[in-house]
Amino acid sequence: MKNTFPDNNQIGVVSTFSELVNMNFQGDMNAVCWYRNLVGDFQEIVTKLELKENITEVSTEDLLALQLSEQGHLARDVILKDIQLLTDFGASPSLNLLKNYERDEELDFISTDVYSYHVDRSPIATDTFLCTYHGPASDILPNDEVEQKILIPEIREELKKLHDGPEAKFEKFLEEYFFDLHYQPKPDTKPVNLGSGHLWRLAVDHPTQQVLPCVHRAPVENDGEYRLLLIC
Repeated sequence: MKNTFPDNNQIGVVSTFSELVNMNFQGDMNAVCWYRNLVGDFQEIVTKLELKENITEVSTEDLLALQLSEQGHLARDVILKDIQLLTDFGASPSLNLLKNYERDEELDFISTDVYSYHVDRSPIATDTFLCTYHGPASDILPNDEVEQKILIPEIREELKKLHDGPEAKFEKFLEEYFFDLHYQPKPDTKPVNLGSGHLWRLAVDHPTQQVLPCVHRAPVENDGEYRLLLIC
């Protein structure tokens, strides 16, 4: 399928779920997008779900219990099909109704929450799948447009003060507290927004991965608007 993101070697674009899970990451490409124009009223689903916490996991039973209009039915069918496809593939999808994620405000010189550009890490071969059905979507950046925060001299010095231990254990400290997963955008970078309705597969940092992990961040939510996100 034609790349809908011109001049972007980071993203592969496909038109089926089978292509999404079977396309090999290679070179600079560490994100694959099943590009879709979904039908249905996803906002109706959001308004009828109950937010119990800032992040509320929505079960299949919760979805099926909703009394929906015809457009709401179409939206629900899309979500249920996506959950089934991912489950059959061997993934463990989670549908989340989101008000906001927890903010990391403990340190003023580095942020390690999901609003900061970061990569995902796993000890086993896996990928991150996500689809935003309603609300703002995540951003990604090419790896050559970011700098690892732990390599920025002033941040590194502050982290060394925080560590206050032997130099030989400093790198392990950075990994243990996930500081090494976070990145700072370089000046004049242009993030790619993942948009609504598309199902994405992002490369994760694991021992057998052949490409660099995909750098991404969660969006800042709009006031009074919940996000509906499928992720695994």
